[in-house]
Amino acid sequence: MAIDLYVFKALYPLLQSDNRLLKFSLIGGYWLLSVAMIALLLYGMSTFRQSKQESALAMYVLGAFFVIFIPKILIGAFHVIDDVFNLFGWSYSKLSLGTDWSRRNFITKLGLGVGAVLFGGLVYGVTKGKFAWRVLRNELASNRVPKAFDGFKIVQLSDAHLGSFVRNYEPVEKMVDMVNELEPDIIVFTGDMVNEHAQEAEGWEPVFSRLKAKHGKYSVFGNHDYAQYGPYSEEERIDSVDRLKAVHRQMGFNLMEDEQMKLEKDGEYIRLMGVHNWGKSRHFPKLGDLDKTLAGTRPEEFKVLLSHDPTHFEEKIMGKLPIDLTLSGHTHGSQMGIEIPSLGIKFSPVKFAYKRWCGLYKEGDQHLHVNRGMGVLAFPGRVGMAPEITLITLKSA
Repeated sequence: MAIDLYVFKALYPLLQSDNRLLKFSLIGGYWLLSVAMIALLLYGMSTFRQSKQESALAMYVLGAFFVIFIPKILIGAFHVIDDVFNLFGWSYSKLSLGTDWSRRNFITKLGLGVGAVLFGGLVYGVTKGKFAWRVLRNELASNRVPKAFDGFKIVQLSDAHLGSFVRNYEPVEKMVDMVNELEPDIIVFTGDMVNEHAQEAEGWEPVFSRLKAKHGKYSVFGNHDYAQYGPYSEEERIDSVDRLKAVHRQMGFNLMEDEQMKLEKDGEYIRLMGVHNWGKSRHFPKLGDLDKTLAGTRPEEFKVLLSHDPTHFEEKIMGKLPIDLTLSGHTHGSQMGIEIPSLGIKFSPVKFAYKRWCGLYKEGDQHLHVNRGMGVLAFPGRVGMAPEITLITLKSA
């Protein structure tokens, strides 16, 4: 409500009208919308918590809240600048620019214009952007890749958060078709199938079972897959984990729990490994056991590791263990950002929390790829950070 009051102060000069009915309608409409959004948000989220199920109402209300609230913050920020100028006594003539605007109206209108652009972007993000799948291609060349695996295609998916799709299967069916058109050798899923509970994934088995790969499909758990973030008892949590493991199997995934296997081709092989979640933050489970996973492997083998959180690579793998390629997700690219490769622009707010937050990174002879995710969490949209299908092609150097 404090933001609403401050933005109302900024907008008040623009709501003036000689028509008293219009004036009170504009003011009343502003406050009616603001109060209604807060009330609906509280109701939608409480309903979701009580039912312990994904809620279309909660997703719609959350989307509307972000679409309206974020532009308000931006407008408020412009108004702060205006108030700072007032505090230091800048005169009206300094910013008049030959017009009869007051400085307050000028800055507020500028903020309102920028806010309107952001509003449009957010509306696109929650309606279309979160389904705007894109294929991002990378090549990884190494003299450790066996000749038989030259051209071997790995498709990586991550962070489905299926509860946020609230049973909207059609756009994910489109994603499945796009993956199959790539004719991958293997498909890997690097964690966070759900938001909180296995029931979110139940019913999606026919969709994901359509994913096809020549040498199989493999997956690991992410921090959201252990039912630790919802109002669940220990018994419910254990039941959810067991049910989600069954869902992975029914989808055709070989769920890897601190284990490894050989992928063989034409008499040669590479090693595929997968671990439970391990994250640097105290808020995330530290379950992955690399010692157990690496047992029985040899240093000269080319190894691919599935590990949900990229901080696992930074803290436990980089420069320490003989793992050539680590595939992670988790960050979502913040579901919001801007990337213009031709200009070298790559920004997202998540960069302030994660040093390696999207794309392919090379550290010595080791590589980390961080997938931007296919689903959404909290903010039910994507702006400038489209859902990602990663295609990594191995090259024998």
